[in-house]
Amino acid sequence: MLDIGFKFFRFCVVGFSGMAIDYGATYLGKEKIKINKYLANGIGFLLAATSNFFFNKFWTFDDKSPDELVQYSKYLSFALIGLGINTLIIYVLINKRNMNFYWAKLIAIGIVVIWNFVANYNFTFLQ
Repeated sequence: MLDIGFKFFRFCVVGFSGMAIDYGATYLGKEKIKINKYLANGIGFLLAATSNFFFNKFWTFDDKSPDELVQYSKYLSFALIGLGINTLIIYVLINKRNMNFYWAKLIAIGIVVIWNFVANYNFTFLQ
């Protein structure tokens, strides 16, 4: 069994791949397709969450539970809460601090990763 520190390290490695998906999809939506930045952010976040679910299930937590649909539902529920936190942070940093959208998004991701790990460690991939 992997210790919590090693799992958190793996969770962060998976998070970097998710961040690439998130940023790529957000950039594509916002800059190329020209959809609303918050909608583009949500799409990027959800695509990354889906990818991260599978990497975290099989690599980070080495989870063998066959009930993937229930786990994915929990994972996505926590990701949606994280999306709300993420969007609120971005909104505040852009509108109250006049920060660049992508810097605000980076800060939001850094904060939300803690929420996501704790929630999924304790409730999705039962240890």
